[in-house]
Amino acid sequence: MKHLARRSLMKQAALVAVFATAALAGCGKKEEPKPAAAPTPAPAAAPAPAPEPLKVGFVYVGPVGDAGWTFAHELGRKHIEEKFGDKIKTTFVEKVPEGADAERVIRDLVAQGHTLIFATSFGFGDAMEKVAKDHPNVKFEHATGYKTAENMRVYEGRFYEDAYMAGVVAGRMTKTNVLGFVGSFPIPEVLRNINAFTLGAQSVNPKVSTKVVWVNTWFDPPKEAEAAQSLINSKADVLLQNTDSTAVLQTAEKNGKYAFGWDSDMSAFAPKAHLASCVLTWGPYYEKAVNDVLNKTWKTEVTKWGTKEGMNDFIKVADFVPAEVKDEVEKIKAGLKDGSFAVFKGPIADNTGKERLAKDAVADDAWKGGIDFFVKGIEGSVPSGK
Repeated sequence: MKHLARRSLMKQAALVAVFATAALAGCGKKEEPKPAAAPTPAPAAAPAPAPEPLKVGFVYVGPVGDAGWTFAHELGRKHIEEKFGDKIKTTFVEKVPEGADAERVIRDLVAQGHTLIFATSFGFGDAMEKVAKDHPNVKFEHATGYKTAENMRVYEGRFYEDAYMAGVVAGRMTKTNVLGFVGSFPIPEVLRNINAFTLGAQSVNPKVSTKVVWVNTWFDPPKEAEAAQSLINSKADVLLQNTDSTAVLQTAEKNGKYAFGWDSDMSAFAPKAHLASCVLTWGPYYEKAVNDVLNKTWKTEVTKWGTKEGMNDFIKVADFVPAEVKDEVEKIKAGLKDGSFAVFKGPIADNTGKERLAKDAVADDAWKGGIDFFVKGIEGSVPSGK
């Protein structure tokens, strides 16, 4: 019994020794240092958000494919898209009637976030003025208008300069000494053009008279064609128009008469009748307006550009027009560019004989903006109202 107890004690002692040795060995083991943690990289700076593009809206009275007035403005819109790229985003609404519909369209453009809006017809003025009062942070631009506000300004071309040059060509090319003019509305803008056309013709052919037919629309090809035919039936053999389609020019060609392109190059539509085109280039002004907004230099002003600034031009004079007539036109164009020639210079009398501008007096913009009469040589009287 004692022998077994001793053996048990010895076994316990051996186990204690084994555990003690293992413990000592564990205590003596050198731990490998843990690798140093890599420094946490600083968060990358977030790229600055790209500025929102300037949203630019256009309101057109006719279709963009009218080949005339609206088409010319559409070329201007495309010009600024190409010029400014992703700095701007443009929208247009075409065939907008003047009046309540125009106000609705302009308000809708504002609601969509457009902060620069161009209304490109005279009859949009009242609608734009109403909307401008309600949205002082939006910039409004009215073509051919006269009303301004802190956030609304106007711009126009000196169309009458082209009309005068067309008159010079018409005065030389007519065989009947009767010219025809298809008028849209009896507003100063249109009356200036009718008068300038007649004055230009009379400057080279005092025998000329002008007949006018009003269509009371800017764009209605059947109406324009009907008016042109009526003038031709009344012996007019050279026609000009203040409407937006090619109908007058095409009607002239069908009748073996002459006419002009208006607002843009219409030479391809009736090459046998086409004497020249009176064109408008809106791109440079639209570029200026966008720059004014982007650079925060936009301010209320009235801009009237013409041949001198490159907004107006008289182009594509037909090959069959005599060289000496082309030379006359080029001299007038040079004078318009350097300021030595004025379309409206006295004496000018209306067709009742009343003096409207004294001898040697040069009309200012206020005089031109108030024209409400026909000059001597135009048949009939100016209709009252629009």
